[in-house]
Amino acid sequence: QVPLVESGGGSVQTGGSLRLSCAASLYTPMNYCLAWFRQAPGKVREGVAVINRDSDVENYADSVRGRFTISQDSAKNVLSLQMNRLKPEDTAVYYCAARPTNLNFCDVRQAVDYNFWGQGTQVTVSP
Repeated sequence: QVPLVESGGGSVQTGGSLRLSCAASLYTPMNYCLAWFRQAPGKVREGVAVINRDSDVENYADSVRGRFTISQDSAKNVLSLQMNRLKPEDTAVYYCAARPTNLNFCDVRQAVDYNFWGQGTQVTVSP
């Protein structure tokens, strides 16, 4: 069973909105940092938002703070990323990711720190 499966994405014009979802099948008693990363062609995979599964505490990269919102459903099985006021520079393949933690706060960190990954979904923002 694949632990993280994404859906959503697509194409939108500048200023538009999109919502990404990620169905998570992770070992329940363990706490996780659940994150969204993105990777544009020729660029390093960068983290944009993270949420602590137990505490719901969120954290964002400066590039998306105030425009993107990370959340999870009440059953903590679906991770979402609401993206508003999209810009062409937001164009990338977006991935959900997870890493175990024993803390109630998560910072985004680097991609290498994450153990589980979704397959990625394309987001394209046209001028």
